[in-house]
Amino acid sequence: MTNQSFPITPPTELVRQWLGTYFDTTVTLVSGVELALATQAAQWGADQELEACCEWVGRMFHGHKTWSDELRAARRPKPPSLKEQAYDALDTYIYGEPDPKDKERTYNTIRRALEALPND
Repeated sequence: MTNQSFPITPPTELVRQWLGTYFDTTVTLVSGVELALATQAAQWGADQELEACCEWVGRMFHGHKTWSDELRAARRPKPPSLKEQAYDALDTYIYGEPDPKDKERTYNTIRRALEALPND
């Protein structure tokens, strides 16, 4: 159930501490691979805990499977669709004050949404 759009990344200091414990030494530098692995492990653990909570809710409140589904949806929301992202980008561009640095991101979001449309 891991959802890469919402990673759970442990603080670098904590990863440094875990590595120090594992290697029985002081670790001063955490590599990108080590941090990525720690993030995957944290996400896996969080997903396991969420599923256990959803099972418990289902057992405690018989017949309320929707409560488990709602809990899962609230804790692991689906990322917005490309269409929703494009609408948000347009709204920000027209009604908000977009950061000039975000112009390229906004353009690319809208471009990807248009490219996803069928050619008529």
